[in-house]
Parts: sequence; structure tokens; C-alpha cells
Amino acid sequence: MKLQECYGLWMSGQWHKAGKYKDLYNPYSGEVLARIAQADASEGVRAIEAAHEAFAVFGRMSAYQRSEILYRVAGLIDERREELARVTAMEAAKPLKAARGEIARTVETYRFAAEAAKQVTGEQVAMDAAEGGHQHFGFTIRVPIGVVTAITPFNFPFNLVAHKVGPALAAGNTIVLKPAEQTPLSGLLLAGLFQEAGLPAGVLNIVTGEGAELGEVLTTHPLVRKISFTGSYAVGQLIQRQAGLRRTTLELGSNAALIIDENTDIAAVAARCVSGAFAYNGQVCISLQRILVHQSLYEEFKQHFVTAAAKLITGSPLEEATDVTSLISEKAADRIMNWIGEAVAGGAVIETGGLRSARNIIAPTLLTQVPRSAKVWTEEIFGPVAVLLPFDHWEEAIREVNSSRYGLMAGVYTSDIKRAFEAARELEAGGVVVNDIPTFRVDHMPYGGVKDSGKGTEGVAYAVQEMTQLKLISFNV
Repeated sequence: MKLQECYGLWMSGQWHKAGKYKDLYNPYSGEVLARIAQADASEGVRAIEAAHEAFAVFGRMSAYQRSEILYRVAGLIDERREELARVTAMEAAKPLKAARGEIARTVETYRFAAEAAKQVTGEQVAMDAAEGGHQHFGFTIRVPIGVVTAITPFNFPFNLVAHKVGPALAAGNTIVLKPAEQTPLSGLLLAGLFQEAGLPAGVLNIVTGEGAELGEVLTTHPLVRKISFTGSYAVGQLIQRQAGLRRTTLELGSNAALIIDENTDIAAVAARCVSGAFAYNGQVCISLQRILVHQSLYEEFKQHFVTAAAKLITGSPLEEATDVTSLISEKAADRIMNWIGEAVAGGAVIETGGLRSARNIIAPTLLTQVPRSAKVWTEEIFGPVAVLLPFDHWEEAIREVNSSRYGLMAGVYTSDIKRAFEAARELEAGGVVVNDIPTFRVDHMPYGGVKDSGKGTEGVAYAVQEMTQLKLISFNV
């Protein structure tokens, strides 16, 4: 799939010129990949109006037809997975082997959406269970809600888009997509793929540009019925205020923690933790950041973790062997190094990493003796940094995990079934993974956080529920 030199805005099934364009750079090499349209608020309105017009037809399309379109687009992505993986590696600086994994998941996500399109159902309601319900027959149906706007992040530019576009189309809605400023190509390439798959014009509209310019119109326009956003807590808070009574799904970040109980096989677990902490440079919403290890295993775990981290290969995202490469931007690298510096100034020890090299690459870093006030402990670092803490008592570890204002995913390793169920019950998170890292995710499972990690649930079938309206039908018979 050859990239164009210039990309406009995709509305009503056609490319449209924008008033402004901006160069898109490869974060690793610095080369210009393409010129990307920068939509203004008026162009955002045009995209919403196009989606609203298309909804009049698409909202009545059969579940079978919607499912077939989604199956076809999954097949087209599958056929071109190597090309699309290279696009991801270039625009997101995602190591090629991780990019291939993302494209494979994207195919699966759209297939899950195709299956979900055929399962949008209601249920019978026992109207006569009430005294006044005699001779009434009731049931519910789920109907599409209309125009959905989706604002997506840079870190999974194909698959996190699929988690919004797939369920929206499965439910019978139309959508306006604003991909991340850093990774617009992945979203823009969907235009041709969905057109080839037979999606009617106007059902999917793609506007690229700055959130500051487009955000308000995508969240406040009267034709918008639902906003789905993945990004920072600060922006999510603003979107919620602007959205008013509109439905919102907000996935706002994490500070994922793992508790490792005594009697755990540390060698195997440490290698798994290195993967969870440093995959895609730690730029993953549920990247493993806080690791709490029982005091009896602490030194052994630290040694295994440092050894495994040292084996990771740094280099170009297009090299087959690369594990760690450039951060998404110089600004991100500056912030991460500042947070490491703050922790060290407060008494933290760098066990490995802590160094920044050319091209905004930060070596995989493990910190110990971190003060609880340090940002690397309290906030989402979104970079290749993990923090290690020993504990003596299981209850103490659970309290430490729950001390965070975030609660997206948490994990525990334990052979004690009582402690496993206690963690499942007591950990304040949208999901608890037993005997694996909190970075674990498959694309059909429910996925959403508590506290400042957001609201609403993704995972394809669950997102479909949130993108439909339950309607009661009652007959007096």
C-alpha cells in the first residue's frame, strides 16, 4: 500500500482539500512521511453532517449486511498486514514485530465486530409480573443511537481505532474519526479499505488535525450522540464537561500494578514483567509500571528483571530484532527523563537504564527505593520505566496498589486461592488478572477503568451495548 504525498479529509466517501496542511515526521528518522490535512471546526461540522445524513440509510441496514462489510474489511487488512505494519512502525516508531502483533489484533477486532453485529438483541419483559400488567406483552430491542465521534491515541493507531469504529458500525451507527495528530496515516488508510469493503459513503468520516481545534465541535455539536475517547485524564475531564448529557466512553490512563506473592517462580515471572513494562517503549495504557514483590523474593526478582531488561535490543523500528526504539516525541522523552530525575533526587536508585540516547530513545529503566510522592509512582509515566517495591504482608500490597488514583487493570501472581479471590474482590481496578501481568488484554474482553482511569467499557460486544439505545416495546393483547 503506497503512501500518498498528501492526504486530505475523508467525508461523504470522497477526499476533500483542507485549508491547512502539516508535515508528518517519522519519530525515529525524522523524515517527512506525508503532508496531512489540518481540519478546522467548520470542516468538523461538515463531517458530522455527512455522518448524520448517512445514518438515515445505514441505521436501517440489516445486521447481515453490516457484518459482511466488517468481515470484508478484516480480510483486506489481513491481506495487507505487512504493509500496514510498516506504516505503523514508521509513523508511531513501533518496533516492527510489535506492529505486526497490532495488525493481527486489528484483524481479530474487526472480526469480533462482525460477529457482534449479528448479536444486537433484546429480551422479553414479564409485564404481567406487575398487578397492572395483565394482558400486556413486552420486549426490548436495541437501536443505533446515531452519530458517534471517536478521538483516538497514537500508541495503537490501528487497533484502538478498530475498537471504536468496529462497534459503532456493528451497532448501525455512523462515525466521525479523529486519529491522533502523531499517527494519522493509520486512520486515513481505513478510508480506502472500508470503501473497498462496500461501506456506504458518509458512514465513516475521517478528520485530521489538532485536538484544540476540533475537540469542542466533536463533543458539543447537537447531531453528536456519543463520544468515545482514549487519552489523558485532563482531556477526558474536559470532554466530559463539554459533552453534557451525551453518552461518553473515556479511557483515560493507568498506573498498572502487579503483586507477586511468595512461592512464585521468579525467573519466569521476571521475564514476563520485562515484556509488560517495556513493550512498545512502555507507551501502552496498561503498561506494567508498579511491581510489588514479597520481601523474600525481592532481591532474586530484581536480579532476574535487570538481566532480562539488559537483553532488550535498541534500534530502528524497522529492524526485525528491535525491542525498544524512539519515544513518540522529544517532548515525551523530556518529561520521562525529568520524572526519573525527580525520583532520583528524592532518593530513588536506578537499577538499570535511566539513560537517554539519540533519537529520543530511553533505555529500559528499573527504579527502586522510590519515594511515594514521586511522579513515577503516582502518575502514568507512559514510557519504559518500572518501579519495584518490596512488601511483607498481602494486605499491605493491596493497599499500596489501591493508593493510586488510577484503576484500569491490576495483576497478581499467587498460588494461594484465597489470596487470589481476595485480590479479585479488593483491588480497585476495572479488571484483575490472576497469574499474569496487568498488560494482558484480548480484544473481546470487557475493558474499562474506575476512579481516574475513566468511565464506560470497551471490548467489542460491550462497546456495542454502549453504542445502542435500549427501547421497550409493549403490546396490550
